[in-house]
Amino acid sequence: MAGHSQFKNIMHRKGKQDKVRSKIFGKLGREITVAAKLGMPDPAMNPRLRMAVLAARAENMPKDNIERAIKKAAGNDSENYDEVRYEGRGPGGVMIIVEALTDNRNRTGSNVRSYFTKAGGELGATGSATFMFDRLGEITYPAQAGDADTVMEAAIEAGADDVQSDENGHTIICGFADLSEVSKALEARLGAPATAKSIWKPQNLVMLDEEKAQSVMKLLDIMENDDDVQNIFSNFEVSDEVMARLTS
Repeated sequence: MAGHSQFKNIMHRKGKQDKVRSKIFGKLGREITVAAKLGMPDPAMNPRLRMAVLAARAENMPKDNIERAIKKAAGNDSENYDEVRYEGRGPGGVMIIVEALTDNRNRTGSNVRSYFTKAGGELGATGSATFMFDRLGEITYPAQAGDADTVMEAAIEAGADDVQSDENGHTIICGFADLSEVSKALEARLGAPATAKSIWKPQNLVMLDEEKAQSVMKLLDIMENDDDVQNIFSNFEVSDEVMARLTS
């Protein structure tokens, strides 16, 4: 288990304004409700719900909100959501995967298509982007969970495939199908993780210049602002110099 993953989840959300946080809570609540509706309302007995609750806690979603979202699944008036995945090409040839939970496929599909088109890209067919990504599980811990050797040992015993540790924390990668079991095994050794989720990890990264990077980031921001969009993954990369200018 070696190597340094350069994959960056473009859905990194911390430090945003209250208005945006409210939107995030809405998306997290939707995932919790769907997970509880598809399985048991007990996170200990429902792996997907457990992951959804972990994600909510990582964003400091209030406990009352979490419990309300779980209870909503039992109500007859709760909406029915479909899981939909969209794949397409953005500026600079960047491939993008969009995961959504929607109560209206026509609305969401039309919106996502328009986002790609207005950015100079195009919505593709199913499989047009995912073949360039690997479906994996990602589990993260804060730095204080243990030193690199301790986390590495725990990850190996849990059946994980890779670990990346730095001053900001630990990122553990495992097979998509193994996410629940690996997460449980790690929790027994290290405590509850900060996050545990499925990801699409690009097999290769596309380096963008500043102009193309601005266009891609604008597109992703627009998509992220859509209430139906839950997660977005892409295969673009920018140099540290360009990133510094884009975020200054």
